[in-house]
Amino acid sequence: MIQIQNLSLHRGALPLLERANLTLHAGWKVGIVGNNGVGKSSLFKLLLGQLQADAGELSLPAGLSIAHMAQEVSSTECSALEYILDGDARLRQIQAQLAEAEAQHLAGRIGELHAELEAIDGYRAESRAHLLLDGLGFMPGDAERPVNSFSGGWRIRLNLAQALMCRSDLLLLDEPTNHLDLDATIWLEQWLRLYPGTLLLISHDRDFIDSVVGHVVHMHNRSLDLYKGNYSAFERMRAEKLSQQQAAYDKQQARIEQIESFVRRFKAKASKAKQAQSRIKELERMEQLSPAHIDSPFSFQFDCSDKVSSPLLTLYDADLGYPHRTVLHDIALTLTPGERIGLLGHNGAGKSTLIKSLVGDLALCRGERHESEHLAIGYFAQHQLEALDLDASPLLHLQRISPKSSDQELRNFLGSFGFIGDQALDPVKTFSGGEKARVALALIAWRKPNLLLLDEPTNHLDLEVRHALTLALQSFDGALILVSHDRHLIRNTVDQFLLVADGKVEEFKGDLDDYHQWLSQQRRQQEAPSSELRDNRSLSAAERKEQKRREADNRARLRPLRKTVEKLEKELEGVNAALTEVEAQLADPVLYDDSQKLQLKQLLAEQAKLVQQQQTLEESWLEQLEALEQLEAELSDAG
Repeated sequence: MIQIQNLSLHRGALPLLERANLTLHAGWKVGIVGNNGVGKSSLFKLLLGQLQADAGELSLPAGLSIAHMAQEVSSTECSALEYILDGDARLRQIQAQLAEAEAQHLAGRIGELHAELEAIDGYRAESRAHLLLDGLGFMPGDAERPVNSFSGGWRIRLNLAQALMCRSDLLLLDEPTNHLDLDATIWLEQWLRLYPGTLLLISHDRDFIDSVVGHVVHMHNRSLDLYKGNYSAFERMRAEKLSQQQAAYDKQQARIEQIESFVRRFKAKASKAKQAQSRIKELERMEQLSPAHIDSPFSFQFDCSDKVSSPLLTLYDADLGYPHRTVLHDIALTLTPGERIGLLGHNGAGKSTLIKSLVGDLALCRGERHESEHLAIGYFAQHQLEALDLDASPLLHLQRISPKSSDQELRNFLGSFGFIGDQALDPVKTFSGGEKARVALALIAWRKPNLLLLDEPTNHLDLEVRHALTLALQSFDGALILVSHDRHLIRNTVDQFLLVADGKVEEFKGDLDDYHQWLSQQRRQQEAPSSELRDNRSLSAAERKEQKRREADNRARLRPLRKTVEKLEKELEGVNAALTEVEAQLADPVLYDDSQKLQLKQLLAEQAKLVQQQQTLEESWLEQLEALEQLEAELSDAG
């Protein structure tokens, strides 16, 4: 159990927490949410002992083993595989002791250490490290490459792999999906759902949080508020509180109308498509959730240019790539106004290559690229943050684009992106990654494009900005091509998919759930050849022993999930029985006489309480049942 009691924490003169209280139980998976700057990362540093509380108490269990994802980039020359193995401190300790015992020819000690290595599953450590590398999108030969040969984003992935390799009771992950593509994000989601310890997760990817956590801690107003359920449940409960604020009611209604308008347009366009129906359901849920964002300072939009031609851009019989390496072959693509396309595909398959070729940053290896007369491209990619003038302010950036616009007009525009008051005059070099991304988005929006090409636009953006970006893209009248690991953004802004795979770009007929199944099928096909080789020969004694050990390990992994499912089923039966009894009493007409007002009020309160319990238990039961079925399927495939 982790307990925070009357705790105060300051960063310089800025108070982050004031007499905050929080209790987290072992095995919980908890999402930490709140606006940028409220102190989420500082809370992690407090748990790691890197910060000390100014007042109050933090209580951690004795002997608690903590793993965390380092944010700094390593420049070591050791191989990626060795770097990940370093995450398992106990493994490295035994290996060092074993090397020393072997050098001294201590036979008895060597036997003891081999037994300890067996006890911690040390003989499969390299296999587990390779699985982490594979799941996080590394190529087969990357395991032997030195860490300092990878780019910064890939080194962050290595930090994540090292944290996952660590045997821990408590895992702290701060924005683990920032440098991941969609495939790796889905893989990490599955890994974390099976993690047996306590997980504290900071993330701005709402679908990722929804799928992983069972509790949410909201950091705001220097307090820690605990909510039962995933992020969507938290958002609903918070929306109920915020919707009581009459002053914000008009703004709430305006946002709901904006979403309803998009749904009407969307239904008229593709009401019968499976993927359209999936996103319409998501939009209907969004309508209920939107009041949770009524106090957001962000309200920007992407206006489309007045002049539009059709088609906007065409690639014909094109090979895309680099002078000495073609990545995509025979591409034929025509973009027309109003198209909303999501790009899917493995990391390295060529999604960014396609977008750079559409922009014109990459010359075609072969074929033709035709622009319309009135084409106006808005392009977002990570390198654009680096291209910002660090000494210039957001206002100066816009003044350079539009010198004839008044300062007040430009400052009003920047205000919709959250740059209010003097912040619009601050140099960009003082900004966080999220603030720089907002500057880049503002520069794109100001130019009024009719074709938006967005390559991972949500990296570094918090939940409020992502919500505002989703609304802005929903109401954008031009064409859109989007690459993102944020599934919530994808579901709510695109209506068709292109799959980039095997050197081709083809229509993907399905939604994100279908793509998830496609990924699983691809992974099984990749694993099948090695399984066939193993099956075509008899097992040695050592392999039979390993097989029995693996089967026992599989049963041990399944057992707690099965017990949890059974426990939740019993609890749900009890709540359903109690709810049935209360509703039977409420069906009695006598109860609605004036003399029975008190009893009616009590029964209605009890009914509301039981309905809430029922919903919470059903969500937990479905989540655990899905995890059990998924693990059973994975173990069956592995066996």
